[in-house]
Amino acid sequence: MQTIDLVYFNAGGGHRSAANALDTVIRDQGRPWQVRLVNLMEILDPKDVFRKTMGMEWEDLYNARLARGWSLGLAQELKFLQALIRVCHPGVTSRLRRYWRRTKPDMVVSLIPNFNRTMYQALAGARPAAPYVTLMTDFADLPPHFWIEPGQDQHFICGTRKAVSQARSMGYGPAQVHATSGMIVRPDFPRESPVDRRAALIELQLDPDRPTGLVLFGGHGSKAMQGIARRLADTQLILICGHNAALAERLGAMSAHAPRLVVGFTPKVRDYMQLSDFFIGKPGPGSISEAIQQSLPVIVVKNTWTMPQERYNADWVEENRAGIVLDSYKTIHRGVDEVVGRLADYRASVARIQNRAIFEIPEILERIMTHGRPRTL
Repeated sequence: MQTIDLVYFNAGGGHRSAANALDTVIRDQGRPWQVRLVNLMEILDPKDVFRKTMGMEWEDLYNARLARGWSLGLAQELKFLQALIRVCHPGVTSRLRRYWRRTKPDMVVSLIPNFNRTMYQALAGARPAAPYVTLMTDFADLPPHFWIEPGQDQHFICGTRKAVSQARSMGYGPAQVHATSGMIVRPDFPRESPVDRRAALIELQLDPDRPTGLVLFGGHGSKAMQGIARRLADTQLILICGHNAALAERLGAMSAHAPRLVVGFTPKVRDYMQLSDFFIGKPGPGSISEAIQQSLPVIVVKNTWTMPQERYNADWVEENRAGIVLDSYKTIHRGVDEVVGRLADYRASVARIQNRAIFEIPEILERIMTHGRPRTL
């Protein structure tokens, strides 16, 4: 049985979710592979020195910043991180090479940015015949040295035309760049699941005759949700706060003229999306893709606070007429009025976006596994 390593880390949560989604669909399809979920940080810091020193995982620092809305300055921090990776490149590559010599994967699929040069070289040294695949979980690359590194005998799986174009412009040929119909989402999102929307809304003490907005800022929430909730006091909302219990408590204590539901961490995001008419949140690739999969037009913001790797996502929303991009949540009421007033038009645009990527990716991996590493560039 062939072994595939899916490499992720926990910064933001989307990389782990994508790895879990791919693992699930591979198992559902009965592929003859042993799939291993590999947390890169557990290899690089096996003794958990960072957590013991700082009192938290390194990814938790990033996630805490997102929850507080402290995204300004991340572009400079990204450059610092990439410089640090370059300084540590020999040692990190050596550690990963030893790991893969011992565990002997037949393929490595990276679902993370920044470390792909290091991981590619480590695998090439440990398992020269094993293909290396970068599965981009962002709508586009953020060059240099984010997702796509030049001059490597590897494959790329891209969910947008922009990402395909970027990979091709870096010198990778058609046999190495594999386009999917969209971004990776959990396999339950594309599957039909009829729901009695009216009855479900009534059960949740929401008004089935009001337009309903779903507000979601990833698994750790964001303080921006408080301003949104305050400015949309007349709009029926479902606010999902993830692991941020303090935020859920504050939102629950706020007064509103329209019914609203505040939810903490839940595995039923899809169910709440099915009860909603539109989505409000940050322009994260997972959130946008999941909302559109459930026929929800999206309302997102793009400004200096938007994380650099997510700015193209907002452009993609406008290019595909999948919703509205604002420059500030201070004008969220205008955005909601626009979407609700043209809801049928926006839903029609969203319906034209057919994303089956989660079911396409295992077939792509099968072809890559069959043909092995691409030819040298």
